[in-house]
Amino acid sequence: MDLRIFTEPQQGASYDTLLTVAKATEALGFDAFFRSDHYLHMGGVEGLPGPSDAWITLAGLARETRRIRLGTLMTAATFRLPGVLAIQVAQVDQMSGGRVELGLGAGWFEEEHRAYGIPFPKEKFARLEEQLEIVTGLWETPVGETYSYDGTHYQLVDSPALPKPAQSRLPVLVGGHGATRTPRLAARFAAEFNMPFASVEDSVRQFGRVREAAEAAGRKGDDLVYSNALVACVGKDNTEVARRAGAIGREVEELKENGLAGSPAEVVDKIGRYTEAGASRIYLQILDLDDLDHLELISSQVQAQLG
Repeated sequence: MDLRIFTEPQQGASYDTLLTVAKATEALGFDAFFRSDHYLHMGGVEGLPGPSDAWITLAGLARETRRIRLGTLMTAATFRLPGVLAIQVAQVDQMSGGRVELGLGAGWFEEEHRAYGIPFPKEKFARLEEQLEIVTGLWETPVGETYSYDGTHYQLVDSPALPKPAQSRLPVLVGGHGATRTPRLAARFAAEFNMPFASVEDSVRQFGRVREAAEAAGRKGDDLVYSNALVACVGKDNTEVARRAGAIGREVEELKENGLAGSPAEVVDKIGRYTEAGASRIYLQILDLDDLDHLELISSQVQAQLG
């Protein structure tokens, strides 16, 4: 089981804070550092010092880390034109020496679009499909050839399809709860399918749908990595769990029901249930980025037991 650290910087984090967490992620043996792609905080937080851009952040981290994978859960297709996104991601992959992964989603948070003057189209899923086709198509076009695309939402004419990522096939992640279109997109474009904030039972059902879609598309179901994203709140004892839950404004029992919370033994046991559901990777949503002791505890007491 791979454990990855997943942050939500829109809730309040400077680049320096993210760099500190990313370096701890690497030093403590976690597989990857991922971040959300949002421009507005959610819930009862101030979000200071303000939003940071996902791909600018990852570009900086690409030069400051050496081993961990870097990526987004999920880049919003509404934020960037697909040709520009393909350039940005390929360049950050080069800057990292080939450690980048692109999670790409439709975008959903209308308020952040209004706050920063970003168009919020009514039909988002069709745009996501075209973006996936364009980004992967640009990367797959042989050097020296051009790429053109005539879609409903985007048109490209004789693009040189440059630059290329450092990786010969940069991993693309697709995720979500949709029963039909989401599995189809994952089967067509993704190296990994991510199930965000879902129960074991719902994960079993959705992973099954993605496997069926992959086989219908001519792929093996096991061609994809299956993963979950879950909030983490781990403590040596009940007092520490309660303190960490309070620091992020959550209740312990709710976190135990909907995330990975409790003692290291409790969390290892629940991760085992997700493993049985088909997951081989967990994104640990860490909401208190100043609590590096939390990462150390997860590394030494949870990750160590997963071997």
